[in-house]
Amino acid sequence: MVGIYEVSTWTALFAASGVIFSAVYALTLYRNVMFGEITNPAMKAITDVDKRELLIFAPLIIGTLWLGVQPGLVLDYTAASVEALTTAYRAAIGG
Repeated sequence: MVGIYEVSTWTALFAASGVIFSAVYALTLYRNVMFGEITNPAMKAITDVDKRELLIFAPLIIGTLWLGVQPGLVLDYTAASVEALTTAYRAAIGG
């Protein structure tokens, strides 16, 4: 998708939305096939995500999206270590 993004942003967004929608469809299909309809009335009262869980997950979601947009925040700090590891690996294999 990176190659498509360089050529056409709209095509990359369309492709990414297709990946997301297919994951939603696959997970919904899996849930319906494996668990079927909810027959226990006590289970129907359980919500998917409450406010406390959303408050916990919001920083994780924001951080994940931010690192997806700006990966240099982490990669700049790890570049020296990765370079040392690859240099040692190349020396060990003779490449």
